[in-house]
Amino acid sequence: MLNQYKSVFLGAGLKARALRSSLWSFLGFGGSQAVRLASNLVLTRLLFPEAFGLMSLILVVLIGLSMFSDAGIEPSIQHSKRGDEPDFLDTAWSMQVTRGVLLWLASGILAYPLSLFYNEPALAYMLPVAGVSLFIQGLNPTRVITAGRHLMIGRLTLIDFMSQTAGVVLMVALALIFKSVWVLVAGAIASSAMKLVFCTLLLEGHKNRFRWEASAFHELFHFGKWIYLSTVTGFFVAHGDRIILGKFISIDMLGIYNIGYLLATFPLFLGEAVLGRVLIPLYREKPPSASRENFLKLRKMRILVTGSLLTLTLLMAAFASPIVSFLYDPRYAAAGGIATLISVAIMPQIILKTYDRVALASGDSRSFCIYMVISSVAQISCFLIGVSMFGLVGALVGQFIAGLAVYPALVWLARRHQAWDPLHDAIFGLSGIALGLAAVWYNIDAIAAIG
Repeated sequence: MLNQYKSVFLGAGLKARALRSSLWSFLGFGGSQAVRLASNLVLTRLLFPEAFGLMSLILVVLIGLSMFSDAGIEPSIQHSKRGDEPDFLDTAWSMQVTRGVLLWLASGILAYPLSLFYNEPALAYMLPVAGVSLFIQGLNPTRVITAGRHLMIGRLTLIDFMSQTAGVVLMVALALIFKSVWVLVAGAIASSAMKLVFCTLLLEGHKNRFRWEASAFHELFHFGKWIYLSTVTGFFVAHGDRIILGKFISIDMLGIYNIGYLLATFPLFLGEAVLGRVLIPLYREKPPSASRENFLKLRKMRILVTGSLLTLTLLMAAFASPIVSFLYDPRYAAAGGIATLISVAIMPQIILKTYDRVALASGDSRSFCIYMVISSVAQISCFLIGVSMFGLVGALVGQFIAGLAVYPALVWLARRHQAWDPLHDAIFGLSGIALGLAAVWYNIDAIAAIG
């Protein structure tokens, strides 16, 4: 029994590495969310809803800048046969550093126009300061990516946790003294800085230097051009809600929305944390198109992951209101109904989360890009129509409809690589919709109170 355990979890094979990586990712994400929730509970009592709304806009802009300039360096290194060669890694790192400098400059250029668009003068001087974190992130060594390439996730998880904790400790300490939204900006910069320090000191492997090899740049650019377009559209899928809501609802309501979003999306981002690091190497080494055996093994993984994440999502949908009442003061009560609706709205994404990486693992970044464009158009259109006609509740109903509307596009993507599993989709899709509607009915009073 002990030897079997060692072979499953401690071996050097793909299965052992995938299981270890999944476990580390799960533990890391759980720890990260625990720290994030604890800091959120403390900071919501020391600060005010408007501070979280303003910081939400800042983070969306920074994430948008980062995603709009994503050259696909990480998936390129994970996919490429040259992913461990020094010249290739140094060229990738040089591109990354240059991008970080440009992003910092862009945050300063956009600050004033965005402050006028959202009618928030503080954005004009806070955004360029917060943009320092983008410059720091650009300096991270490629050892972070190569560790993920080989499913060596343990030390990465520890680094992420330590850097996040350092930022949280600083935020809480400053909030006790200053009671200002600036403490949130300082925490974001501190987390980025500490991650750079920990990655430099604790990760083994190639030490980067500036280099520009033409063939490496060509490969990175060729693969990354489709990743760039995918990431741009992916930004709207993941963060378009706050871009739109920042214009339609008050800044304090946006802060309350963020509380509900934090709680409801825990399972979705847990899936991202685990699958984002595991699926590309798994699909690359055991493609479902190679054999029926590979497909059936992936089905087992898919059922386990979807069942676990969907269960967590349904629990949050059902019990969000009492959870919010227990954790937060009455100023944030509306976050309960919001969390219920978001939980139901993201169920289609939860169920289909295991498909999209198969294209990237096969080097088919073009098909992945097409799917992301379709998802982005559907998401933004449905969300915008919903909020325009029926307010916040209508926006979240629109998000759910968009998740269903893109299913044919995902089937097309999955079938190109023989990864589509209609049995999985039917079982979890029908059960998820039925139980999600039951959770909405159970919390109808809390939803009606959103306004």
